[in-house]
Amino acid sequence: MLHTAALCLVAALCVTTQGSYSQSVDSVSDKVLDFPSHLFSKIRKRTADIDHQLTRQTTAYLEKMMRQEQKMQQKLYKVDSNAARQLFAHTQDQYAGYLRKLRSDTAVTRSTLSGVYHPYLDSLQGSMSFLQNNPRLSGNLPQVQAASAQLQTLESKMQVATDAQNFIQQRKQQLSNYISTHVSLQNLMSKPLGSLERQTYYYTQQLRQYKEMWDNPDRLIDQALSLLDKLPSFNNFMHANSQLAGLFGVPGGAASTANVAGLQTRDQVSQVIQDQVASGGPGGAGALQSDLGAAQGQLDTYKSKLASLGAGNGGMDMPAFKPNDQKTKSFLKRLQVGFNLQSTHNSYYLPMTTDLGLSLAYLLGHGNDVGIGASYKLGWGNGIRDIAFSSQGVGLRSFVDIKVKGSFSATGGFEYNYTTPQPVFRQYPRLREWTKSGLIGATKSISTKMRAVKKTTLSLLWDFLSYEQIPRTQPFLFRVGYSF
Repeated sequence: MLHTAALCLVAALCVTTQGSYSQSVDSVSDKVLDFPSHLFSKIRKRTADIDHQLTRQTTAYLEKMMRQEQKMQQKLYKVDSNAARQLFAHTQDQYAGYLRKLRSDTAVTRSTLSGVYHPYLDSLQGSMSFLQNNPRLSGNLPQVQAASAQLQTLESKMQVATDAQNFIQQRKQQLSNYISTHVSLQNLMSKPLGSLERQTYYYTQQLRQYKEMWDNPDRLIDQALSLLDKLPSFNNFMHANSQLAGLFGVPGGAASTANVAGLQTRDQVSQVIQDQVASGGPGGAGALQSDLGAAQGQLDTYKSKLASLGAGNGGMDMPAFKPNDQKTKSFLKRLQVGFNLQSTHNSYYLPMTTDLGLSLAYLLGHGNDVGIGASYKLGWGNGIRDIAFSSQGVGLRSFVDIKVKGSFSATGGFEYNYTTPQPVFRQYPRLREWTKSGLIGATKSISTKMRAVKKTTLSLLWDFLSYEQIPRTQPFLFRVGYSF
């Protein structure tokens, strides 16, 4: 009798557990998460934009390198035809093969992790796969499928670009080794080899920038990932299917408990830290915190230096030239908007004015830039007892900054100024009737930690044309500028 009662109790518990489990599964599968309506279309569009830029830039670099190797082959053929055939055999076919893969959308995505691991892109790809397996969670399966397909295409193009990067680095090394062992070819081939090295370096930097575009998610996509992260089923899916799980060979659902050979677990690291703190006495925690802060600062410095050398993206490549930090940026990203202030003291003829200037600079690289601008002259009156706001004219500007040393630059410019008081929107006379200013001087740049303002500039300028003006204008100008 007692045995029968026990069996009935076990059966009842199984039915109850099965019912609660089914209810839990149903509650998850039937629930539609509150994703923003345009989330998946935004992911698809952003991914397509990066895909387009990556394909266009990589194609341009590969075509340049193809032409560069053709020139080197022609030069070497005139000296040693056999060496030219051996050194450049089938290289054009390999370049053409990478170009064909880039121009098609059928490249095969690798499941294993290679190069730099990007956790955000891994999470996003895993999220799309999870939502495709659980279509009721998203409420918009076609959009999810489109976004996932675009992500897979981008991942394929990234892999092709990485393979192309490894190939051109190998080619550069092969050509460099061959030329270094043949002294008679160094004068003939050193210039095209230097051009190939520069193209290789800039392509490596360009590819690194594209890979890092997804490392800073916007608020909309970050919100969607946080919604999925609350689901235990999603975490289990990522433990089994993410790139990181594939790297360590972690079986499904056991990522949190599996021990990878050669790596310490979190509990082991925590125990070591506790032992160290306890051995340090009452001040052990404070000393450990101080050491960790210093170590983190040093580590950030090393990471910055390694990133500038292309670490983790096909190997570090120390350039034999001074790289242009603006070379791999697009035209729009090389434009910099600025605002500056300049006050002119009052005189017998003119009241005190402040020039409010706007500028648009084009960054040439190496700390140099050129640009244009405009200014509005605001009058303040004739002293503290006679303050009166008035329009005192406008100005047109052009300028150039050449970096000299450190944060100092030599500055030059040519400007037109109209200093007759009149309403701002009134028709101004012809440009030849405006006052001319020729400026030379020095500029000191001060970096800021503000997100909006990139740097502050202090400029001391000499107007060498001021002595020709009637009435004479102020020969020395001091400007404070802000770049955004």
